[in-house]
Amino acid sequence: MTATDATLLDLPGVESTYRVTDIELHVVAAGDPSDPLVVLLHGFPDFWYGWRHQIPALAEAGYRVVVPDQRGYNLSEKPDGLDAYRLSTLSGDVAALVEAEGRERAHVVGHDWGAAVAWDLALRHPDRLDRLGIINVPHPTVMRRTLRSNPRQMVRSWYILFFQLPRLPEWALGRNGAAGVADVLEQSSHPDAFTDEDIARYRRAFQHEGAVRGAVNWYRALARRRDDPPRTDVGAPTLVLWGDQDDALLPEMADESLKYCEQGRLERFPAASHWVKDERPAAVTESLVDHLGA
Repeated sequence: MTATDATLLDLPGVESTYRVTDIELHVVAAGDPSDPLVVLLHGFPDFWYGWRHQIPALAEAGYRVVVPDQRGYNLSEKPDGLDAYRLSTLSGDVAALVEAEGRERAHVVGHDWGAAVAWDLALRHPDRLDRLGIINVPHPTVMRRTLRSNPRQMVRSWYILFFQLPRLPEWALGRNGAAGVADVLEQSSHPDAFTDEDIARYRRAFQHEGAVRGAVNWYRALARRRDDPPRTDVGAPTLVLWGDQDDALLPEMADESLKYCEQGRLERFPAASHWVKDERPAAVTESLVDHLGA
């Protein structure tokens, strides 16, 4: 991608570079700067463009929408070393991004790894959060417990072990112009989730120097730099959206996650995969608008 990333959307999106903590993040923003703030966090293998369906709709619904390329991805900085990808550092980026917008608090919505960061923000920086939206990632306590006790989840999480290997994951994902990234997207989603044009944009995003390594280092830091938050219960009103045909995460973890939410609600999409926001964009956006405006 180039610095004209925002032109990929049919809206007057504005691109900026935000200095947060110790790095610079590339950010796409839409909506009136005075409107309530919503931060959207992408996961793996994704970048800000993963929220292409939700950004215009949320802006039109009356929100200031701020969408970073998280550290290690696309046009954001890609620091070396695993300490740069500890969960406390990742959620610290979001807290600093909210502050950089001149706000004390924001609504935060995350998918995949972005949801893991959003959970961590809710547990580590609850004062920065108004409402929480989670898409297809369980509460961290539920994830750890299930990984240790459920053989079915252990099998589904094989790729986490693969990503601990040196160099091989980078080669597998980045080969032939990031063909491995395209394989991950296409094999884990339904056929209508991504167009050929979408896949081409994803491949270009992961051809930036260090982008594949940065994304894989999130997984390496998860295993080698454990960074538990100071609490387990989420006080912010929380909406969990879950595509039940997720091939990496067991659907029962969604129900278990609500036990850690003081004000939690679960909405399932039985026919959707892990990429529910891409397969059911209108329904996901409608659910988010209802939740954020409640």
